[in-house]
Amino acid sequence: MAETSTKPYMLRALHEWATDNGYTPHIVVQVNEMCRVPPAFVRDGQITLNVSEVATGGLLIGNDFIEFQARFGGKPEQIFVPVGAVTAIYARETGTGMGFEVEQTASDALESHRSTAAAQEPGEQKQSSEDKPKRPSLKIVK
Repeated sequence: MAETSTKPYMLRALHEWATDNGYTPHIVVQVNEMCRVPPAFVRDGQITLNVSEVATGGLLIGNDFIEFQARFGGKPEQIFVPVGAVTAIYARETGTGMGFEVEQTASDALESHRSTAAAQEPGEQKQSSEDKPKRPSLKIVK
């Protein structure tokens, strides 16, 4: 069995640390075709998301994906981000956080999520990846 990534554990730990200290946790995501985020808020292939308890509903930071509901420009959105696409988590007020490399396992996370969602909601039609608009996938060079 392959060893699991430490990334989701670090994301959960830093989210909890920021919340416990009264800070606002944000994640930076390298947007690709696996991400479900509002395209109008993507800049240079990235989006920064407020993942505080106040800004999200139903926040789930799983081992393969991060999912929650949030409002963008007053419009409710269901957000889905593979953990592999997260490049950083930090506290907005202090900038304290951690950066990560983009992992190439995002498609596996999406397929796993779709299988689970289809089993839980058999009557609801899910949008396939072919129906979604393609988003740019850029590599940030530091």
